[in-house]
Amino acid sequence: MLILHWHIFLAFFIPNIIGYGGGPAIVPLIEEEVVGRYQWLTVQEFSEVLALGNSLPSPIATKMAGYIGFELAGVTGASVAVFATIAPSLLLMIFLLSILYRYRESIKVKYMSAFVRPVIAVLMAVLTWKFLSTSYGQSGAMHTVLLAVVSYLCLERIKLHPAMVISAAMLYGALLLG
Repeated sequence: MLILHWHIFLAFFIPNIIGYGGGPAIVPLIEEEVVGRYQWLTVQEFSEVLALGNSLPSPIATKMAGYIGFELAGVTGASVAVFATIAPSLLLMIFLLSILYRYRESIKVKYMSAFVRPVIAVLMAVLTWKFLSTSYGQSGAMHTVLLAVVSYLCLERIKLHPAMVISAAMLYGALLLG
């Protein structure tokens, strides 16, 4: 069983460490491992897993890894496969953040941070505007304004945890907008 878990790890770690460009670029590499090298699935089964994964929200590679890992070795197989999928990004982020932390007093790092913050703020503002526009178009002005105002008050005035506010908004949407 340990050998199977090691192979599951390699089958998802290698494509994610060498793949660049997100899920669509990594899927053929995962197929090569799962179908070609280890022959855990046929091409038809892999295409069905891919279709199922594409029908659900969130990154395709982690969904496929979780499903295939679970089919092969249960919950531990799914855990190993998902970890192998996110490990390359996690390791790279830890490495890069350690470099930034080491040189946090550097004037270049301070300038870089100063230039990145406004860009992130603009990206977040654009994303917020898109969410509000979509919400307004699909749910109407009353629901959109109500959710925005109540969320703001809960987050900024009452200081509720964001997960609580998101959960409440999801429940509101499921009950009143579903």
